[in-house]
Amino acid sequence: MSSEDFENHEEDFRNVYDELRRTAQSRLPNAVGEERKRMVREVMRGIEECTTLVQEMEEEVKQAPPTYRPQMLSRLRNYRRDLDKLQREMKQASGTGMMRDELMSGGTYDPDSDEARMSASHRSKMLQGLESLNRTSASIERSTRIAVESEQIGTETIEELGEQREQLVRTRERVTDMDQNLSTSKKILNAMSRRVMTNKLILGMIILVELAILLGLIAYKWIIPK
Repeated sequence: MSSEDFENHEEDFRNVYDELRRTAQSRLPNAVGEERKRMVREVMRGIEECTTLVQEMEEEVKQAPPTYRPQMLSRLRNYRRDLDKLQREMKQASGTGMMRDELMSGGTYDPDSDEARMSASHRSKMLQGLESLNRTSASIERSTRIAVESEQIGTETIEELGEQREQLVRTRERVTDMDQNLSTSKKILNAMSRRVMTNKLILGMIILVELAILLGLIAYKWIIPK
């Protein structure tokens, strides 16, 4: 159905994403402190890797046959939604974890601390990257839809031209047959005309002979003395 590269990227995406979901759902809720921060960073790096894989799959979609593109684009939209959801979960987990760590250590959560600003900056960059990916994907989807519609119009036009060509061929064949029939009829008329002329000549000669015989008889009876 799709290109081999698309299927390979898709398999890599599913493997990485499934591992990220297991980490986010099973391991992350029980982690605290540095271990929790490390897991959040690992998941964020995994999201970046998945984003790159989605971009590579989008490039493969451009080269796929038009009949398969809508289904491939639908799967990519699902993958982007999954990444957005996981990104939001990590943003929430990161903020909640920092607040919990501060409270457990007896301190207070400071959103203006260097660590909080770095985490917020990282999340902001990831969100911007995902938004850019979504805009690019939407643009590709629109271009693909236009390409599919243009190809359909082109196919219909080619089919219409093919039908018109067949009609012209049939018309030309009929004209050729008519020309052949006219040529045959002309030959027949020419032959008939020649036969008529021949018959006229023969009839004229017969009349002349009869006249000569008649004149000879008259001369024999009246002019030549006995």
